[in-house]
Amino acid sequence: MGSELITGQSVSGSQGLMSSSGQLEESRGRGAVRRWGIIATCAVGGSVCALYALAGPFVAPALRKVCLPFVPATTAQVSNVLSVLRSRSGALVDIGSGDGRIVIAAAKEGFRAVGFELNPWLVLYSCYRAWREGVHHRTSFYLSDLWKVSFSQYSNVVIFGVPQMMEQLEAKLQSELQTSAKVVACRFPFPTWTPDHMAGEGIDTVWVYDAKTFKSQVTTAKPLNNPEDSKTLPQ
Repeated sequence: MGSELITGQSVSGSQGLMSSSGQLEESRGRGAVRRWGIIATCAVGGSVCALYALAGPFVAPALRKVCLPFVPATTAQVSNVLSVLRSRSGALVDIGSGDGRIVIAAAKEGFRAVGFELNPWLVLYSCYRAWREGVHHRTSFYLSDLWKVSFSQYSNVVIFGVPQMMEQLEAKLQSELQTSAKVVACRFPFPTWTPDHMAGEGIDTVWVYDAKTFKSQVTTAKPLNNPEDSKTLPQ
């Protein structure tokens, strides 16, 4: 009987041990599931934040009343811009400089070239690209709204605009530029100015405007900028 009692206690203890072991494993399993759930949530949240940070600067212009979307200039467009400005001198500005290809190409031709862009990622990339191609000492890129900048110090102005902004930009440039300036419009011409000449064809067409001519014209459009907000940046 003593032997039977000892055996019974041993079996009961083994069952309790197995039960505790099972509960421990189950607890560990639930903990692992919770940990993976937290990791997955953090990963998804981080991905969303990263996507917003990367895409935000590209999407934000579309939310503006007058947007200037980033559409890279073609090789032919860059060539046409440089060809119509080849005999020119003085500082050059690209309004809405995107990835900096116009500014960099102009710097390689000897211009002191400046770009204004609203997308911070494109500004950073432009600076890197200018450094990589060895023209960083002749280029500058600014994160700025074109309506809050004065372009009075530039002799050569390049703009890849959209139709809904061209009339207001006409008024702004007409009031700010010197009579010796030249303006090159790509993709879309200005609505009331008469171009001095044109180069290229189709989407690669560029229109060249002489400030001496358009400053003598009368315009009824009002620029979108506030004169008190305008600032002149160093050449």
